[in-house]
Amino acid sequence: MIARPSRVAGTAPGVSSPLRPRKPAWMVRKSMKEAGKGPVAHTPPATYEALIRVIHDRYEHLSNSYQKIALYITQNPNDVAVVSVHTAAEKCGVHASGCVRFAQSLGYQGFKDLQAVFRRRLSTVALGFNARVQALEDELGAREDRSETGFMHELILRDIASLQELLDNITAEQIARAVDLMERADTIYLLGQLRSAPVAELLRYTLAMLGRRAVLLDAAGGLATHMARVMRPDDLLLAVSFRFYANEVVNIVEDAASRDIPVVAITDSTLSPLAKNARVTFAVPEHEYTFSRSLAAPMCLAQSLIVALASRLQNESRKPRIPVVTQK
Repeated sequence: MIARPSRVAGTAPGVSSPLRPRKPAWMVRKSMKEAGKGPVAHTPPATYEALIRVIHDRYEHLSNSYQKIALYITQNPNDVAVVSVHTAAEKCGVHASGCVRFAQSLGYQGFKDLQAVFRRRLSTVALGFNARVQALEDELGAREDRSETGFMHELILRDIASLQELLDNITAEQIARAVDLMERADTIYLLGQLRSAPVAELLRYTLAMLGRRAVLLDAAGGLATHMARVMRPDDLLLAVSFRFYANEVVNIVEDAASRDIPVVAITDSTLSPLAKNARVTFAVPEHEYTFSRSLAAPMCLAQSLIVALASRLQNESRKPRIPVVTQK
């Protein structure tokens, strides 16, 4: 008898086809991870808002390199519109081909097509952070100066630009929603560690001066996680954290959200691990400071929330005042 060739699945009966070895499962999983762990979008997002929604939906499943790119383009949309793919890749700490593949995973032909979405947005928005810094330097006649006062000059320029960007990006609706939660809360729990700690300390001080019940989840005694367990749904957790996010802060926020405790987050990105569990997220983008993150913008935002709360609690809403300890 003559052996009949076996038929490969998917071929028509009577049609022979050479057998093709199937990829092992681990290779399939690896290729999916490198592509962002998701199918390539056949129709790329046509608008900036749609693109950001897609990135947010996929972010948790992206590879590490794709997450770096996602963070960069969501925090620096104006820069993405004008820089080269090599400059963008350098900012993200990845190879230029990674930026191209990231764009392709979203359905675009390449990085330039993704840039086109950001360029359309650029025509209707204010200057980006780097453009603001350059404009301020030009206006003030700044020069490259590595002296002690030169460092101060650079930091102040960046703070001015950061504060202006905060003014443009934070909406009245965000402020109102956050203050609503602060006003209704029985107790406001405050959480901030490492370089975010001063913001939480300022909030505790000003809330105490307004006569509001506030508890600082202080990490000094190692009891922050245990103290957070007494929070109730009629309380509020106001958390502050920036890259690289303190693990305990992230864990406490996740636990609070799972127990239906409202969370207001001050962080550096809408892709922050705090943002996905917050009722209100204030994204204060972090830019390249010479030494460390400046707290000028986060501190200003914290004070704005307190002043807005004071205007509701005091009779004279047009001129709210925050009492001080030494005031008679």
